Amino acid sequence: MSATEPDAEVDADDVDAADGDASGSLTELPPSSKLVYKVLEYEGSMTQEEIAGESRLCSRTVRYALGKLEDAELVTSRVYLEDARQSKYRITD
Repeated sequence: MSATEPDAEVDADDVDAADGDASGSLTELPPSSKLVYKVLEYEGSMTQEEIAGESRLCSRTVRYALGKLEDAELVTSRVYLEDARQSKYRITD
């Protein structure tokens, strides 16, 4: 088969497994994102500072991981009412 020929048909089961499955999209993320996701899963809603403390990752890494998780729509953020400069992150339902 040459590079210009179309690929073989894709099974519908393969497409269904990749779409809409949180664990499916989580497996493609970097390890820091997986750790942050697990911290949020076990601890519940947290600020970036709290996640950094619990996971022992630096703030920059946590910020990067949260960005990846938000892009994958696995995590949402809300303004933290006690300090409006911060956000609370939680796993998307």
